[in-house]
Amino acid sequence: MKVILIEDVKGTGKKGEIKEVKDGYARNCLIAKKLAVEATPQNMNMLEGQKASAQHKIDVEISNAKAVAEKLEGKTVKIIGKGGTSGKLFGSVTGKDISLQIKKQFGLDVDKRKLALDSEIKTFGAFGAEARLYNGVTAKFTVMVEEAQE
Repeated sequence: MKVILIEDVKGTGKKGEIKEVKDGYARNCLIAKKLAVEATPQNMNMLEGQKASAQHKIDVEISNAKAVAEKLEGKTVKIIGKGGTSGKLFGSVTGKDISLQIKKQFGLDVDKRKLALDSEIKTFGAFGAEARLYNGVTAKFTVMVEEAQE
Protein backbone atom coordinates (compact mmCIF):
# COMPACT_ATOMS: atom_id res chain seq x y z
CA MET A 1 0.00 0.00 0.00
CA LYS A 2 1.27 3.48 -0.83
CA VAL A 3 1.10 6.04 1.97
CA ILE A 4 2.07 9.68 2.41
CA LEU A 5 3.92 10.22 5.68
CA ILE A 6 2.52 13.06 7.79
CA GLU A 7 5.38 12.90 10.31
CA ASP A 8 8.89 11.45 10.39
CA VAL A 9 8.73 7.70 11.11
CA LYS A 10 11.94 6.05 12.22
CA GLY A 11 12.89 3.23 9.86
CA THR A 12 10.24 4.20 7.29
CA GLY A 13 10.84 7.75 6.06
CA LYS A 14 10.53 11.48 6.54
CA LYS A 15 7.52 13.78 6.54
CA GLY A 16 6.05 14.37 3.08
CA GLU A 17 7.55 11.25 1.46
CA ILE A 18 5.48 8.71 -0.42
CA LYS A 19 6.34 5.17 0.65
CA GLU A 20 5.26 1.67 -0.30
CA VAL A 21 4.62 -0.29 2.92
CA LYS A 22 2.82 -3.51 3.81
CA ASP A 23 -0.96 -3.23 4.12
CA GLY A 24 -1.09 -4.32 7.78
CA TYR A 25 1.66 -1.90 8.84
CA ALA A 26 -0.08 0.93 7.01
CA ARG A 27 -3.58 0.25 8.44
CA ASN A 28 -2.69 -0.86 11.97
CA CYS A 29 0.25 1.39 12.75
CA LEU A 30 0.79 4.36 10.44
CA ILE A 31 -2.79 5.35 9.63
CA ALA A 32 -4.15 4.37 13.07
CA LYS A 33 -1.56 6.57 14.83
CA LYS A 34 -2.12 9.36 12.27
CA LEU A 35 1.49 9.16 11.09
CA ALA A 36 0.41 8.67 7.47
CA VAL A 37 -2.51 8.85 5.07
CA GLU A 38 -3.30 6.62 2.12
CA ALA A 39 -1.82 7.90 -1.15
CA THR A 40 -5.08 8.60 -2.99
CA PRO A 41 -5.12 11.08 -5.90
CA GLN A 42 -6.83 13.66 -3.67
CA ASN A 43 -4.17 13.31 -0.95
CA MET A 44 -1.41 13.44 -3.61
CA ASN A 45 -2.79 16.76 -4.92
CA MET A 46 -2.94 18.10 -1.37
CA LEU A 47 0.71 17.09 -0.82
CA GLU A 48 1.78 18.85 -4.03
CA GLY A 49 -0.08 21.97 -2.92
CA GLN A 50 1.66 21.92 0.46
CA LYS A 51 5.08 21.49 -1.17
CA ALA A 52 4.42 24.37 -3.57
CA SER A 53 3.23 26.56 -0.71
CA ALA A 54 6.31 25.77 1.39
CA GLN A 55 8.62 26.49 -1.56
CA HIS A 56 6.84 29.79 -2.24
CA LYS A 57 7.25 30.79 1.42
CA ILE A 58 10.98 30.04 1.27
CA ASP A 59 11.33 32.04 -1.97
CA VAL A 60 9.57 35.04 -0.41
CA GLU A 61 11.79 34.89 2.70
CA ILE A 62 14.94 34.76 0.55
CA SER A 63 13.84 37.71 -1.59
CA ASN A 64 13.00 39.75 1.54
CA ALA A 65 16.39 38.89 3.06
CA LYS A 66 18.17 39.94 -0.15
CA ALA A 67 16.29 43.25 -0.20
CA VAL A 68 17.29 43.99 3.41
CA ALA A 69 20.89 42.95 2.68
CA GLU A 70 21.09 45.37 -0.28
CA LYS A 71 19.86 48.27 1.85
CA LEU A 72 22.21 47.46 4.76
CA GLU A 73 25.37 46.43 2.87
CA GLY A 74 28.25 48.86 3.44
CA LYS A 75 26.22 51.26 5.59
CA THR A 76 27.33 52.74 8.90
CA VAL A 77 25.11 52.40 11.96
CA LYS A 78 25.78 55.21 14.45
CA ILE A 79 25.34 54.52 18.14
CA ILE A 80 25.70 57.15 20.85
CA GLY A 81 27.09 55.85 24.14
CA LYS A 82 28.22 57.18 27.48
CA GLY A 83 31.74 56.50 28.60
CA GLY A 84 34.54 57.41 30.92
CA THR A 85 37.65 59.52 30.32
CA SER A 86 39.72 56.50 29.27
CA GLY A 87 37.66 56.01 26.08
CA LYS A 88 35.78 53.00 27.42
CA LEU A 89 32.03 52.67 27.37
CA PHE A 90 29.89 52.23 30.44
CA GLY A 91 28.74 48.69 29.61
CA SER A 92 28.94 47.48 26.02
CA VAL A 93 27.05 47.72 22.74
CA THR A 94 24.97 44.59 22.15
CA GLY A 95 23.09 43.12 19.23
CA LYS A 96 19.87 44.52 20.70
CA ASP A 97 21.27 48.07 20.62
CA ILE A 98 22.43 47.65 17.03
CA SER A 99 19.09 46.15 15.96
CA LEU A 100 17.21 49.12 17.46
CA GLN A 101 19.48 51.63 15.69
CA ILE A 102 19.10 49.83 12.34
CA LYS A 103 15.31 50.08 12.80
CA LYS A 104 15.55 53.82 13.65
CA GLN A 105 18.09 54.84 11.02
CA PHE A 106 17.14 52.67 8.04
CA GLY A 107 13.64 51.37 8.88
CA LEU A 108 14.79 47.74 8.53
CA ASP A 109 13.83 44.91 10.88
CA VAL A 110 16.90 42.81 11.68
CA ASP A 111 16.64 40.30 14.53
CA LYS A 112 19.36 40.76 17.15
CA ARG A 113 20.16 37.02 16.95
CA LYS A 114 21.10 37.40 13.29
CA LEU A 115 23.80 39.97 14.00
CA ALA A 116 27.42 38.87 14.33
CA LEU A 117 30.07 41.26 15.62
CA ASP A 118 33.76 41.00 14.74
CA SER A 119 34.64 41.74 18.37
CA GLU A 120 32.97 42.91 21.56
CA ILE A 121 32.17 46.62 21.48
CA LYS A 122 33.35 48.14 24.74
CA THR A 123 35.12 51.27 23.45
CA PHE A 124 34.37 54.16 21.10
CA GLY A 125 35.23 53.82 17.43
CA ALA A 126 34.29 51.86 14.33
CA PHE A 127 33.64 48.12 14.41
CA GLY A 128 32.79 45.60 11.71
CA ALA A 129 29.55 43.65 11.90
CA GLU A 130 27.60 41.23 9.78
CA ALA A 131 23.89 40.47 9.50
CA ARG A 132 23.21 36.83 8.60
CA LEU A 133 19.71 37.31 7.24
CA TYR A 134 19.16 33.89 5.65
CA ASN A 135 21.24 30.88 4.73
CA GLY A 136 23.73 32.34 2.23
CA VAL A 137 22.37 35.92 2.47
CA THR A 138 24.59 38.23 4.53
CA ALA A 139 25.28 41.96 4.73
CA LYS A 140 28.47 43.50 6.10
CA PHE A 141 28.21 46.93 7.71
CA THR A 142 30.04 49.19 10.17
CA VAL A 143 28.99 50.12 13.69
CA MET A 144 30.26 53.57 14.69
CA VAL A 145 30.16 54.20 18.44
CA GLU A 146 30.36 57.88 19.33
CA GLU A 147 30.50 59.62 22.70
CA ALA A 148 27.37 61.41 23.90
CA GLN A 149 27.68 65.19 23.76
CA GLU A 150 26.63 66.83 27.00
